[in-house]
Amino acid sequence: MTKAVVLGGGFAGVLVAKVLSRHVDEVTVVEGGRYPAGPGIRTGLPQAFHSHVLVTAGAEALDSLLPGTLEALLARGAHRRGLPDGALILSADGWFRRHETGAFMVSCTRWLMDHVIRQRALADGAVTVRERTRVLGLVGDASRVTGVRVAGEDGSGETLRADLVVDATGRRSRAGRWLTEIGGPGVEEEVVDPGLAYSTRIYRAPPGLATDLPAIMVHPRPSSGRPGYGATLFPVEGGRWIFTLTGTRAARPPVDEPGFTDCARSLRSPIAAELLAAAEPLGGVRPFRATANRRRYFERLPLPDGFLVIGDALTAVNPVYSHGMSVALLGAVRLDRELAEHGARPSVLPAVQAAVAEVAGESWRMATEQDRVRAFAEGSGSAEGSGSGSAGGSGAAAGQRMRARVSQAVLSSPVLMTRLFRAQTLVPSREALPRPSDGRSVAPPLDTDEAVAQFPGLRDWWFSERGLQQPTPGREP
Repeated sequence: MTKAVVLGGGFAGVLVAKVLSRHVDEVTVVEGGRYPAGPGIRTGLPQAFHSHVLVTAGAEALDSLLPGTLEALLARGAHRRGLPDGALILSADGWFRRHETGAFMVSCTRWLMDHVIRQRALADGAVTVRERTRVLGLVGDASRVTGVRVAGEDGSGETLRADLVVDATGRRSRAGRWLTEIGGPGVEEEVVDPGLAYSTRIYRAPPGLATDLPAIMVHPRPSSGRPGYGATLFPVEGGRWIFTLTGTRAARPPVDEPGFTDCARSLRSPIAAELLAAAEPLGGVRPFRATANRRRYFERLPLPDGFLVIGDALTAVNPVYSHGMSVALLGAVRLDRELAEHGARPSVLPAVQAAVAEVAGESWRMATEQDRVRAFAEGSGSAEGSGSGSAGGSGAAAGQRMRARVSQAVLSSPVLMTRLFRAQTLVPSREALPRPSDGRSVAPPLDTDEAVAQFPGLRDWWFSERGLQQPTPGREP
């Protein structure tokens, strides 16, 4: 009988357990907390109070692993928004026009996401969950992991023997220490920390806008050499919105209610602040600071047979890029494929580790390229930006001019826009990137009223509330 133990019963852990149940005889999940009966608060998950979305590749992976789950989430109140055809987005260089790209996001609370996936993944009874059980360390040696030491709620210790042990304990994983304790090598870790901070609040949406609101994103743009704030406003289940302000060390968003409201009003566009003024706050403002990109290179180690690290325990990117859950899903799909091809034997896992790490590579590259620019800009006193640049003098100026040229081209080119949003939602493409426009065919930029007018429901509210005349149609949306 082949046994597997999964450490961590969160998002990644439940998915991995479901995958393993297809390949081994017995699967046990070790979970430090207790699952709520419904879509409620789960201890040890402070990031769950903030915005969470699935992007295109992650949503498609979810339906391949657990068919019908995406439909179940939407039926429970999650929202699907195309990018940018279902999103009002103000980039550093202007408003995006609506355009169907095939890219999309699914937004709901993390509580609902976890609950629905947990229900469906564990429904067949093939996985046993041991709640309120703490991991103490691995059993085995540098050549083979044979189990895990755990402690129950009463503090009593126990050894769970297993052929396969998978660490899915997230950002705070202690897998590196566990390995050295049994004689294994130390793991190399890379951290890229731009110092990003969040502040988030939930609102009850006003009547008429609870379900039809586009996703709203306001990207930061510095002014007078100072970094700016960014914001997202996403519809979630229960007729609610989740609103998040973002900023760096030099401009952390406030956590007090008056400061939070004032900060929303200071954004480059008034759209979010005016929507929030019409909504009802539900609870206080919650901060979040643990946003560093962190990669542990377990795939470079001579790992012992029978041990695997997956999810945020392996590669965790800045949550602002909304990749975490989707990368976990892609990792679970890759694990399923590798085990189906090579079998679920302890000796297979070191090679599987490399395959799972590869899945997170593109997300890591995108996030760290952007965040290195962000961290450099703040550290050097330069303007914070969202594109590429160089390290000073005429090179920096040339880099900024190129970034602006490409960004303006993306705003008006359907081809470039499609490429951008499909890449950002982790949809792989081997097509050559078209050359940016030389500027002669660039469409004129949209102002806020014109950008809002692209979305009929929001347009009617926006102009009626402000007592303004709607713009005359004439520009291509």
